[in-house]
Amino acid sequence: MGIVRRLPSDLANQIAAGEVVERPSSIVKELIENALDAGATRIEVDLEQGGVGLVRVSDNGVGMDRDDAGLAIERHATSKIQAKEDLFRLTTYGFRGEALPSIASVAKLRLVTRQAESIEGTEVLVDGGGSPNIRPTGAALGTVVEVRDLFYNVPARRKFLKSIATESSRVSEALLVSALARPDVSFILSRDGRRAKEWLRVGTRGERAAQAFEDETLAPLSGGRGPLRVEAHLSAPERARAGAGSLFLLVNGRPVRDRSLARAVAQAYGSVLEPGRYPIGVVYVEVPSDQIDVNVHPQKAEVRFADARAVFYATTRELHGGLAQAFTLPATPSITPWNTGPHLPPPAASNPNPAWQARKADAVAPTLGLSEVTTSELFHSESPRPAEVISREPTLFEAPGFFSSLEFLAQVRATFLVCGGPDGLYVLDQHAAAERVTFDRLSRGYASRAISMQRMLIPEIVELVSSDLATLEEYSDQVAGLGVELRAVGAGAVAVHAVPALLVRASPARIVQDLAAELGRSARRPFGDAVDLVLATMACHGSVRAGDTLSSEEAVALLRALDTVDFRGHCPHGRPVVTRIGFDDLERRVGR
Repeated sequence: MGIVRRLPSDLANQIAAGEVVERPSSIVKELIENALDAGATRIEVDLEQGGVGLVRVSDNGVGMDRDDAGLAIERHATSKIQAKEDLFRLTTYGFRGEALPSIASVAKLRLVTRQAESIEGTEVLVDGGGSPNIRPTGAALGTVVEVRDLFYNVPARRKFLKSIATESSRVSEALLVSALARPDVSFILSRDGRRAKEWLRVGTRGERAAQAFEDETLAPLSGGRGPLRVEAHLSAPERARAGAGSLFLLVNGRPVRDRSLARAVAQAYGSVLEPGRYPIGVVYVEVPSDQIDVNVHPQKAEVRFADARAVFYATTRELHGGLAQAFTLPATPSITPWNTGPHLPPPAASNPNPAWQARKADAVAPTLGLSEVTTSELFHSESPRPAEVISREPTLFEAPGFFSSLEFLAQVRATFLVCGGPDGLYVLDQHAAAERVTFDRLSRGYASRAISMQRMLIPEIVELVSSDLATLEEYSDQVAGLGVELRAVGAGAVAVHAVPALLVRASPARIVQDLAAELGRSARRPFGDAVDLVLATMACHGSVRAGDTLSSEEAVALLRALDTVDFRGHCPHGRPVVTRIGFDDLERRVGR
């Protein structure tokens, strides 16, 4: 007798459930996707005991007849695909036909459904993967799925669940990402009989993002390159968080987890985001369906791109210009409501030198072994342009020459520049402002391979540890491109013969030491990915610092220089450059 046997269907379903059903939030995700595929415009989720006691998902979709309701709980029974070719042109969230049978194998499932033309509904009861009990019943239009006593028949799985609060929060996040994917659908969450969250249907993704991140001011961005389209609603750099837990990514409307795509979004901020920090918000990426594979993860939480590197660079480049424009100043006053209608013209303010961003990306790409020719094979555009802020009411901050229009009043504690504006006082951190200007000039010089160098009459000898010496030797060509000329002196030192002319205020030893340290931290990444961080460190030491006295002429020159740079509201490390104190606030404080 052979030893290979076909598994019983209930055991096969439990094995599948191990991949599809991890916790209550997995059930909610799968049932919501079924409801959306059924055309629902309103979905309600009820929980008891964090979803372990009960998960109920009700929708007003098209419903099912008796035959389809019975088939729905069988493995690999689906209305979404008929041939393997359908996997590469999917327009639905579900397609495998595994969710309901997997859920039914590890819980007590009740499904009630009715179609509009039917006079009665259908009820299907399944207890832990047993035979279904199907009977007619009264029912409202749509479908209700109740899942009780999750993992009651596999208690070892139940032990891996977290606290009720944790499981509830994960269910809430599952609804949130679904709401972000479908702003045209209302989602309601109730916990233990009390309404906890609701996202009522709205007309645009921007309105949905405002609902989802009600405590954040998000910049709306939109751009495209060839067939790739990107829409994003992202926070200011100073609101970024460690890890990408608050950055939601959707590809062709499908929520996904993709570390590479998250890094592409973070890199679009340049140096104003420290490594490991990500903005708050949501990014929508649209690509042709034949350029992605969604059938690569049991829970459909990942996708595979036909050309992942092209998507990475196109996303970064399309977002960068819009971010540089959107965050010219910290988000005060708050951004006004926007409208995504195609009839509206782009905002008047634009990147002061959009060609610079293209030069910078082109300079980075060869370092990574990926030329502009290869990155644009799929996402080619005859007239590439950075993403723009989605059309909305212009604000005072977006007026050209805003900083130049301020009246310099005084320097306070040799640290802050106090200026007068039409609506209040503006207080600038002089070091952050000067650092932003220096960084921008260094970046432009590096991109054009034209950083001006200041040669030293007497080279300065800098002692270094062996690891720093090795790092500087490994990146010797790139270091020279940064405007720093070094020569080895003996076994443990270098002689500094030249530094960038913009950094003549800084100590050559400090420049070299910090350059070696920054390159060492970035050694695991291509130099092109680290160049902004390196330049930011160099700019920090070569700029006006707290404690430096500035004349009125120097302060005014700094204000004028700010109007010529990107991200002028933030220093290269992400700190705000300016704070506004409105006259209305001052009047309240003095009792006027």
